[in-house]
Amino acid sequence: MPSFTKTFGVVVAGLAAVSSALPAVPKLSRSQMRMYHNAKRQNAAAAALGLNDVDILQFALTLEWLEATFYQQGFAQFPATDFQALGLQQQDIDALTKIGKTEEEHVSLLQSAIAQAGVQPVQPCTYNFGFTDAAGMVATAAVLENVGVSAYLGAASLISDGSILTTAGSILTVEARHQTFIRAASSAVPVPQAFDTPLSPKQVFSLAAPFITSCPEGSNLILTAFPTLTMAAGASAQAVAAGATVQLQSEVASTATHCAFTTGGLPGGTAFTPFDQANGCEVPQNLAGVTYVNLASAGPLTGALTDDIIVAGPMVMQVS
Repeated sequence: MPSFTKTFGVVVAGLAAVSSALPAVPKLSRSQMRMYHNAKRQNAAAAALGLNDVDILQFALTLEWLEATFYQQGFAQFPATDFQALGLQQQDIDALTKIGKTEEEHVSLLQSAIAQAGVQPVQPCTYNFGFTDAAGMVATAAVLENVGVSAYLGAASLISDGSILTTAGSILTVEARHQTFIRAASSAVPVPQAFDTPLSPKQVFSLAAPFITSCPEGSNLILTAFPTLTMAAGASAQAVAAGATVQLQSEVASTATHCAFTTGGLPGGTAFTPFDQANGCEVPQNLAGVTYVNLASAGPLTGALTDDIIVAGPMVMQVS
């Protein structure tokens, strides 16, 4: 009769040999872990707001209504010659028009998904996009498309139903194509960084809210926007150098202690620099591309920006 101890020893030795022959399990980098912890924070924020999958779809539909209406109004207001004067070719203008049509298709898909859940889809609001020429429209489009990417990316960790997540993902990839095309058409670097930036629902709504004048009864979200953050009069957020000092304005700026810079160059994290109303704050080194700036009441060394410490913002800044 074979010895159990001997047999067990042979089995263990065999497993050890197999294990040593297998490729080592890759360890997540610090930046990858920061992305993971950021997703957890987003989830906790949504849970605190009581958002479910249909709420997330309604939030997405609100954003898609805004984008679809933006293109409809812009193309109705500015003829093709205005875009040609910016240096755009006819194929570029056709592509911009196609972007507007895909936003309308996103609206239809989300309406259908929400209605099938037995819920009344939110209706379009009244908007004021503030553009006065074709150049302003293209500049605003670049902001809106980037916000769209960050909105869907941030919502991904909040969705529990796999089919809804797939639907949202199919829209996210197209929004990213919109963003890249508009950057290229505007002579900006098409892909300025290796990662996109997820934002919480409240941060995204705060970016969209300035364009919304009013919404029909029953189509208001349960979210409220953070106070608005802007550059000081005469300053532009379109081309800010890393290391520069920026002056920021908000009606609640006196309660802030830090500027918070969130970007794909810091996946899952935020860089904080001290802020005061008189001297502003410094843009951190090693930032590039689309950056979301908030005023915050703290500057945690963990790089964790949460809704409870945001004082005002976000504002979209292009850092070079």
